[in-house]
Amino acid sequence: MIMASEASGMNNRRLETLIREIGDSVEGKLGFWQFNAYGQRLICVTDESHDRLRVMVPIVEESELDSEQLATCMAANFDRALDARYCFSDGTLWGAFIHPLGCLTSAHFRSGCQQVAELAKNFGTSYSSGVLRFGG
Repeated sequence: MIMASEASGMNNRRLETLIREIGDSVEGKLGFWQFNAYGQRLICVTDESHDRLRVMVPIVEESELDSEQLATCMAANFDRALDARYCFSDGTLWGAFIHPLGCLTSAHFRSGCQQVAELAKNFGTSYSSGVLRFGG
């Protein structure tokens, strides 16, 4: 049986090469990396057996958010965050890009990393992934 990541060519080894091309101060191992790119410290986690990739950056502790900021994050997920999303895990608001690993292209990965970094930078202002606004 050929896994989707094998069929299309994107896998952890190719991804690590790409991470080293776009980032610096790369730490980690196959399937889990931390690196600096687009002005942020990004975390990339993959699961080849389930064909998943996640790029994320912590933004703020949930306890520091007010209801207006939370509502704005949810609205931004609809029209300004594009391929990245604001989300919660373990008491932290994160910016995240989640994608199947197997069909991921280099361009999609670069764009996802940039969008996640922009979500973090734009939290509290435009709440935008920085690329464009859906429908606008």
